Amino acid sequence: MKAVVINQYGSKEELVEQEVNKPRAEANQVVVKLEATSINPIDWKLREGYLKEMYDWEFPIILGWDVAGVITEIGSNVTKWKAGDRVFSRPDTTRFGSYAEYTAVDEHLLAKLPDSISYEEAAAVPLAGLTAWQVLFTHGDLKEGETVLIHAGAGGVGMYAIQLAKHAGAHVITTASEKNHELLYSLGADQVIDYKKENFEEILKDIDLVFDTMGGEVAENSYKVLKPNTGRLITIVGEPNHDTAKSHNVLAKGIWLQPDGDQLQRMADLMEENKIKSIVGATFPFSRQGIYDAHALSETHHAVGKIVITF
Repeated sequence: MKAVVINQYGSKEELVEQEVNKPRAEANQVVVKLEATSINPIDWKLREGYLKEMYDWEFPIILGWDVAGVITEIGSNVTKWKAGDRVFSRPDTTRFGSYAEYTAVDEHLLAKLPDSISYEEAAAVPLAGLTAWQVLFTHGDLKEGETVLIHAGAGGVGMYAIQLAKHAGAHVITTASEKNHELLYSLGADQVIDYKKENFEEILKDIDLVFDTMGGEVAENSYKVLKPNTGRLITIVGEPNHDTAKSHNVLAKGIWLQPDGDQLQRMADLMEENKIKSIVGATFPFSRQGIYDAHALSETHHAVGKIVITF
């Protein structure tokens, strides 16, 4: 089968198209024929070698960890799924990713794709959507009536976080450049702060939960706006500053996404009910050039919504 791989760490130039062996389903796996995948910052961070201590893999490495497609083969122990099922998934992080025509996925990480949702919309969800879900609910313990500050609301993760927080009954504040304000209000944001013109830490106070997607100075300033004693900061960009958190008497936690088919199925149900939706900002064809261009866009940090690859 055709795949786009890297044979060493480095720039986008390392992306190459090559023939690799088609995967076979192990006992508790299925093989999915890809219809779409999507790009996430982990893709190019791994490509550049930033995560090689965490993932000490052999080359070639197939990047990509969002799957939307059709099951073509099931393993000997699989009973819940059959060939022909439309599914999507955040598979385990292995060196056999989703920049390929076929990929193997553990059955418990699959979710059924509703007929009303396109493959492109579905491929946008798994990594970004599950990240949003786990920050808000698994770790952030967001409750109805609480106030959440979501940094970078126009990004892939931020857009799902706004919608999920609003659906949960929270008061939702986010940061974005002015050109994206209208879109974010349409997704359910109650207040959008233009980070280019305003300092959120001078405007806000008594926030229950901060969803940090930025780190650095943004994270440091976020401690100032949290409600003392009960405020929480959850970050997806490394370890937070526990000393600063302690000095402000708030909780801080860094998390790493855990693939979860059940949570993804709950998101699929919300999509089917039109409670949340994917915002696909750009699509590229599955090819070496398509993935190269998609990485280039993702690396700007200014892509709106999700970047999707179609097969």
